[in-house]
This record gives sequence, C-alpha cells and structure tokens, in this order.
Amino acid sequence: MRKQLLLALFIPCGLFAQNNPNPGYWQQHADYKMEVTMDVKTYQYKGKQTLVYTNNSPDTLRRVYYHLFNNAFQPNSAMDARLKTIKDPDGRMVTKVKIGDKEVKESRISALKPNEIGYLKINNFKQDGVPATNKTVGTILEVTLAKPLLPKTSTTLTLDFDGQVPVQIRRSGRNNKEGVELSMAQWYPKLAEYDFEGWQADPYIGREFHGVWGNFDVKITIDKNYIIGGSGYLQNGNQIGYNYQDAGVTVTIPKKQKTLTWHFVAPNVHDFTWAADKNYLHDKWQTEDGVTLHFLYKNNPKIIDNWKKLQPKTAALMAIYNKTVGQYPYKQYSVIQGGDGGMEYAMCTLILGEGTFDGLLGVTAHEMAHSWFQHVLATNEAKHSWMDEGFTTWLENYGLNEIAEKKVENPHADSYAGYYSLVKSGKEQPQTTHADRYDENRPYSIQAYSKGNIFLSQLEYLIGQENLLKTLKRYYSDFKFTHPTPNDIKKTAERVTGANLDWYLTEWTQTTNTIDYGIKTVEENGANTKLTLERIGRMPMPLEILVVYNDDTAETFYVPQTLMRWTKDNPYPNVKRTVTEGWDWAYPTFDISIGKPKTDIKAIVIDPSELMADINKANNVYQK
Repeated sequence: MRKQLLLALFIPCGLFAQNNPNPGYWQQHADYKMEVTMDVKTYQYKGKQTLVYTNNSPDTLRRVYYHLFNNAFQPNSAMDARLKTIKDPDGRMVTKVKIGDKEVKESRISALKPNEIGYLKINNFKQDGVPATNKTVGTILEVTLAKPLLPKTSTTLTLDFDGQVPVQIRRSGRNNKEGVELSMAQWYPKLAEYDFEGWQADPYIGREFHGVWGNFDVKITIDKNYIIGGSGYLQNGNQIGYNYQDAGVTVTIPKKQKTLTWHFVAPNVHDFTWAADKNYLHDKWQTEDGVTLHFLYKNNPKIIDNWKKLQPKTAALMAIYNKTVGQYPYKQYSVIQGGDGGMEYAMCTLILGEGTFDGLLGVTAHEMAHSWFQHVLATNEAKHSWMDEGFTTWLENYGLNEIAEKKVENPHADSYAGYYSLVKSGKEQPQTTHADRYDENRPYSIQAYSKGNIFLSQLEYLIGQENLLKTLKRYYSDFKFTHPTPNDIKKTAERVTGANLDWYLTEWTQTTNTIDYGIKTVEENGANTKLTLERIGRMPMPLEILVVYNDDTAETFYVPQTLMRWTKDNPYPNVKRTVTEGWDWAYPTFDISIGKPKTDIKAIVIDPSELMADINKANNVYQK
C-alpha cells in the first residue's frame, strides 16, 4: 500500500493539470520545500524554504511579494487597527471591559506581550543563489528580484525564517480555549498570487485568501510526544511510529531522542496547514470512494461521543458532495480540532471540537464543502467571497438536508431570512466590494454566505433544478485546479441551458438592486379574470404564478423575462401551465388573462417555491 501511495504522489502533475476552457488562460505555479523546527517551550520556530516559482504569465516580473500572516498578531498592526475602528468587531478577537458604567470592546491583539505576539522574520533571501533586496511592510514581504523573471521561465527563491506562534486570537495560534496546543494556519512565508489582474498582495486583517497552485514538501521537527495532522500525505509514518495510511504501526523510539521529524507531501494545493497536540486522539474512516478520513481531537471524555458520531456522517456528506459537484481529488481529508470556529485548508479543516453534535456536524459540513469551492475551485476570496462562502453554504445546506431524517422543502431558508434582514437594515453593499472594505462585519457575512448562497438557489428558480445540478458539475469539471471568476459560473450556466444570464450576474452581484413583484389588481373581465402584476423593485425576473381555484384544482402561468431570451421547463409537470409573452423590464406592469371568472379563484401566488428572493412577500398573494 505504501508503494501505491508514493506512486500516487508523483503522478498528480498529469492528473491535476489545469484545464480552464477560457482562451489564453494562465496561472502561476509554486513548488515549496520547507524544513521547520518547533520549540514547544517558547512557541518559536525556525525554517528554511526553497520555492521554485514558474512565471506562466505574459509579463516580466521584477518584484514578488510574500504574505507574512503572523505579523498581524502584533499591537498596532492593520488587523489591530481594524478591530479598534470597525463598529461590530469579531467577538472572538475582542474582550469586554467596563469603563465606569459603560461596557466597551477592546482588541485582544493590543494586549499581547512580546512573548505572546506572532511574527515572521525573513533572512538570507536569495534568487538563484544571488541576494535579493527585500523589506517587510506589515504582513507583506516586498522583494526586488536580483534578475527579472521573464515569461514562461522559472526561478528558485530561497529564504530562512524565524517565527513565533501567537496566543490564538483567530485561526492560527497556541493554547486556545479548547486547550489545543498548536494550530498552525498561515504560519509560513507564502508567495502572493499574481494573476490577470496583477499582484494580489493585500495586508492580512483576518478575512479571506488567494494562493498560488503548487506542490508542498514539508518536514516538521517537533517534540516526540506531539501528534500532527494537516495537509498532505505523511511519508515517514513507519520511521516515527505513526502512520496515517496503515494501522498498527509500532516503532520503539530511543528515550534519548527528544524530537521527531514528520514529513508531509501535498500535491497540487495552494496552502499547507497543520496542528499538533500531545493529547490528540486519532480515528480513521475509509470512504467507499477510497478516501481516508482522519479525525484528530482532544482526549476529552465530554466530546468523544460526538466525534465518533461525526465520522459516518462526514463520509456520507463527502459521498453527496462527490455526486453533486464532482469527485474529491485527493486520497485523504482531515477533520482536526483546532479550537477557533472553523476554517478550510488544503486537504483538512481546523474546527471547534466542543459544543453540540449538531454544531460539530454543521461546521464540518461547511468546511469540508470548501474542498470543492475554494480548494479545487480556487476563486479569489478577497474579491469574490460570495463565490467561495456562498457556494459552500449552498452545498452544506444541500448535503445536510440529504442526510437529514426529515428533509425540508427549502434548506436555504435561513439564507433568505438573513438577506432580507440585511436589505431592511439599509447596510447592504454590493458583492463586488473587497472583503476587507466592508463597513461592518455583519453585512460582509450576509452578502458572502447568505446572498452568495441565494445566487445558486435562485439560479435554480431561473433555470430549474436539473440544469442547476448540471451547471455545478460542468463548472467543476471545466475549472477545477484553476482560479475561476464570476463570469465563469455564469457562462457555464449559459452553456448548459442556452439562456442569457449576464443581466442576472450584473444585477445580483454588482448592485444592491432588489426584487419586489406584487399583485396589483385582480379584476372581472367578462367570463375571464384580468390579473395585473407590478414590478416594484429594480431587479427584473421571470415569474411563476400559481392560481388555485375553488374546487382545489390549480394551474400555473410562466412569465418569461425577455433579457433571458429563454423559457424554463415546467417545474410542476403535473399542473397545467401557460407560458405568456415575455415581460420586458422597462414596463412597470404586466397583465395576464385567466380563463375563469374571479369568483372561481381561491388564491393567486407569485413564486410558490419561494426561491425568488422577493423582499416583500406580503404583496405576492391574493386570497378571496
């Protein structure tokens, strides 16, 4: 089995070759080799990094940039400043202090002592063996290359780094509230992405990420009593007395040996994360698709039952995700108690381990869904967080509903409620807003998670469930291991259906225009009934109208949106349907003739599915 695993690790270049269908598409490539030694007494570490960077762009690069995420966890950092100035700071990152009769929130970062802060210090930076000028500006290392990097060429960048693990404030850190000793996220100098829009070297304030595809070869030397889980495949389990792939490995480690070196290889990913603790329990679950699921959690009697129950549910969710979107491409995935909310990483997640079982299952469902929507379909999260978080929320809701004992008709109802509350608040900003630039955290979260989710659930309203599922599968097949953009999901839906959807992408993601249709009048018209609809909101949509008669029979009317140049198949095949002429967005009202008198009509409903995000449902219903 070990031989087969090693062979699998060296084949991926062909298996994972990017196949983005956009003419002229290119993406950069970075292969990392790192060796790091962790001092578990001081929480300081030293590392060496060799990075082979391939410039696939048409541009000559004279500078490169690295993220030094640890530097955010220092007093007066940009992240600290953001916590002090934003109206609704992340509750995990502040403490409540009483000043007189008033309770105020203070940044936890501001209170960090020198031995509690995080840092990454870079030394001995060279390009192909030649020193290169560099300077650290907050969480970014700015490098002037010793020699320009021409298009279609590669260069080797080497550096030494000294790091300190901060007291855990957010995502990365040590000794958090659940007692996990090391959560090593964003812990190494990480090359910034250069894409068709230029360098993506944003300072880190705790939001989202964008990374360069590549291969990671990482060796971690740490106290021998620690167990590590994270990205990649463990290469030397037999040597250290621990193996993710084969059970029952026993190796006697000499007492005088104080440390062990763990060797991981992660092929074709854009990040590398690990966590370590002396008291991790480690369970494995083999899925029917051949993926080994790893569960690492604290040996805490209060949580063990929940973590055992979680394992078959996680396998069931992975099977649904595979069927719904596409095959998970790696041979392992790790669910690791990291002690701070939940965050997705390459081939693993770090999550809270305590709390209720439903909470544990929900966060696992969400973070594992990111393996499709971010760690295979690697959108620029900072610019298009709604594609990352929203599509993941859609898959999470869909998957949890599929495995639920009792399914609900609309598993995305909470997202609609969140979106409606945001609209009502008047604080909505367009989804084109950079993730770091939202005025408040709550509007960011709702637009990313809820409104992003509705983009897909409402797309089902526009093109039908079958076409939505076809769109997701084709989107995954066409764009996996690349950096898709909003236009790519839109174009995929258009290729599947033939509909024109540019108006939908524009209205929903680039504006704060809302949908509001209403029933204006229902009038007698001889033996027929004249139904007059009105468009109140700025955003146009096609309409499904349900008419229920006194004898409880029903029929539907479909009003096409002329901008779509397309008609959706009948979602209610057992109900009589009439397709009307199209309603052009310029006209404020639209009339439908119903072939029965008004006295025969019990009720009329706009969008009985409630998948259209109409902000005022009160005017969507007529009842006798």
